[in-house]
Amino acid sequence: MPEPYPEGFRQDVVRVAGDGPGVTVEQVATDFGVHPMTLWKWMRRADVDDGTKPGATSQESAELREACRRIKLLEQESEVLRRAAAYLPQAHLPGKGSTRS
Repeated sequence: MPEPYPEGFRQDVVRVAGDGPGVTVEQVATDFGVHPMTLWKWMRRADVDDGTKPGATSQESAELREACRRIKLLEQESEVLRRAAAYLPQAHLPGKGSTRS
């Protein structure tokens, strides 16, 4: 998988594409060596992040990914604890039930 473009580079390219009247997105993409569809996606993401278009911002998306990761981890921990709780009553523990005097 190719390395992602640095965030500063993305912002510069989006700014150039949005600034120039009469300059096409395709031309800007070619000038900077990115695929036009990539530039369109960056521009859409910038509009959402700026609040000019509806959608989840980059920050919200990152928070959601982190929350999903955390939920998955907690579900795994809960499953381990559930299995341990089901096993422990069946386990023969030394000293339990023995009649020592």
